[in-house]
Amino acid sequence: MALIRSVVHMAWMVVTVIPWTFAVLLVSLFSRRAAWWTAVNWFSVVMWGTRVILGVQFKVLGYAHLPLGKSSAAVLLSKHQSTLETLLLPTLMPHPLAFVFKRELLKIPFFGWSMARLDMIHIDRESRTEAMKHVIEQGCRLLSHGTWVIMFPEGTRMPRGQKGTFQTAGTRLAVQSGAPVVPIAVATARCWPREGFVKHAGVVTVSIGPPLPSAGRDPKGLMREAEAWIEAEMRRIDPEAYPSV
Repeated sequence: MALIRSVVHMAWMVVTVIPWTFAVLLVSLFSRRAAWWTAVNWFSVVMWGTRVILGVQFKVLGYAHLPLGKSSAAVLLSKHQSTLETLLLPTLMPHPLAFVFKRELLKIPFFGWSMARLDMIHIDRESRTEAMKHVIEQGCRLLSHGTWVIMFPEGTRMPRGQKGTFQTAGTRLAVQSGAPVVPIAVATARCWPREGFVKHAGVVTVSIGPPLPSAGRDPKGLMREAEAWIEAEMRRIDPEAYPSV
């Protein structure tokens, strides 16, 4: 049954992404911000399918921690376990988001074409110095215009119950821009695995932490604080993944 649900859900994503891609391309000719919210509508359609077709329910904690105001800034640092959080988090946020991602993703038919028309930060990972400079420059520009920047500090999707090396690009941007860091823990891999096609019904939890001020902070120390909160929260919202704790 899980395999059949997964096949139907994939078909749902493929069928819906095509018209939405053309909508994003058209709207982007007039407004990048409007194009973002058009894309979020597709994310919401995918999440509807995730609930109805796959039987996955979402539990969101700490929503009140998000900064208030149209001009507020935030650098979101999230745990990364699967594709699910990249589709879900934009539907939860009150501001447009700019993802930091590798440029190769723009080559994906339809999805990548849409991403290319949005105000995102795509980088060349082969040049770390240039990539960092680009993240800081573009990130500060976007934050000053009300777009929040979201990054996955471990750099890649991590298997459930495992931890990667947290990189400081996000906290460097936060310190440079003065925006607070908002740590986010996600237990998505219990239903939508990092690898493999089959998804499973269940409840996934997203927990949003209190903003961490960045003014006058050392990026490494700020990242250690964000990392400590994320990893402790992961053990709280998904204890089955950490049996030795």
